[in-house]
Amino acid sequence: MLEDSIYKAINSYIDCNYLDVTGDGRHFDAVVVSNEFMGKTPLERHRVIYSALGDMMKDQVHALSMKLYTINEWGKLNG
Repeated sequence: MLEDSIYKAINSYIDCNYLDVTGDGRHFDAVVVSNEFMGKTPLERHRVIYSALGDMMKDQVHALSMKLYTINEWGKLNG
């Protein structure tokens, strides 16, 4: 499944505290929680994920919705 490939690519590229990827085969949603996002703008955070996915974004993934948080931000949302 492509969701598994996306998950593995992100998880191997950055240290994730939480990672969830869902989708229908072409459109995907990812929630990524990592302190590697600290000090990064939303655009910079998206670039990290695009770098992790590389050519998958050109060839296989039609759309990817991303919610990207630091551990502290995630805690505030879920605490």
